[in-house]
Amino acid sequence: MPKLIKSGQVSPDAWVLVRDADAAIPHEPAIVPLATWLAQSMAARRPLGVWLAPDQDPADLAPYLAELGVVAVDFPQFADGRGYSIARLLRERYGYQGELRAIGDIQRDQLYFLQQVGFDAFALPAGCQPEQEMAGLKDFSAGYQTSFLRKNPLFRSQREGITS
Repeated sequence: MPKLIKSGQVSPDAWVLVRDADAAIPHEPAIVPLATWLAQSMAARRPLGVWLAPDQDPADLAPYLAELGVVAVDFPQFADGRGYSIARLLRERYGYQGELRAIGDIQRDQLYFLQQVGFDAFALPAGCQPEQEMAGLKDFSAGYQTSFLRKNPLFRSQREGITS
């Protein structure tokens, strides 16, 4: 069973990622493309998660977020940062409380920043060692700007005696 980093721990990944929108949904819990989820989720009657491509609008998923245990955001390339905005919108604008997973070309250098915008699970590419990559979550002891996890900028927290 593949492993992922979830809530700061290495865990087995019980979800099957289905990349092809035309593929049949497996019997195991599956994370499927948005179009597949919209077309088949009610008929599937089994645990389903959904993944968003970087060019998809999270507003399309907003009415259904309470039904989803997993929402994944795809990073097809290391340099594609649109997923950061999608994550922050899902957490802050649409109030998504479930697992928010980063999938695709995720690198150790991104983990800290992905966590700051609301991701709490990371499915690393094949060949990565989650136990070693997890150190990326603690690359920085403090950040200057606000984030999903840090509501006050560092200068305000220091001035008011609040710790980040």
